[in-house]
Amino acid sequence: MHVRDILRAGPVIPVVTIDDAAQAPGLARALLAGGIRVIEVTMRTPAALDAVRAIRRSVPEAIVGVGTLLDADQIAPALDAGARFAVSPGFDPVLVAAAAAAGLAYLPGIQTVSEAMAARRAGLDTLKFFPAKAAGGTYALEQIRPVLPDLAFCPTGGIGAEDAPAYLALANVLCVGGSFPAPGDAIKAGDWTRIEALARQSAALRK
Repeated sequence: MHVRDILRAGPVIPVVTIDDAAQAPGLARALLAGGIRVIEVTMRTPAALDAVRAIRRSVPEAIVGVGTLLDADQIAPALDAGARFAVSPGFDPVLVAAAAAAGLAYLPGIQTVSEAMAARRAGLDTLKFFPAKAAGGTYALEQIRPVLPDLAFCPTGGIGAEDAPAYLALANVLCVGGSFPAPGDAIKAGDWTRIEALARQSAALRK
């Protein structure tokens, strides 16, 4: 599955950090019930890969991937856990080549036009724009589009439900990423009712 197809599955990708893998299926079911299929589980906790594995096993309709991919040696464990895609905060040609060799759909991050050009030369046409707010937000993406019209983006970083529509209105934005459909406090509390409601609001932000 091409990463662009994954990003087109919905307007928002929840970026979640999970401390207890046992909560992962409930979280995925709540997001799915609210209309969100794609979930990025950040590899910032020891439970991350077990959470991915639990989602693939219990909620196969969800498209689950890993975030915060920093090193090539993380790719095999992510695939073994069942990750369908991977996301990095920055652009590293070594990771691009390793993900391609492994057949893993990959979304590296860029912040500048120079990085975007380097990613384009590496054969990529779909990128994460991170941290979006700090890097110029919608204004920056509007300026990038005329000079790199073949690139599409998933902006992430500092985006909330209130400003997501402005990003989604841009022609070179496929979706946005953020924690607002599944806040950390709601995950820790197991408040699936709240997360389902937030997911439904997020899914309604369709382009």
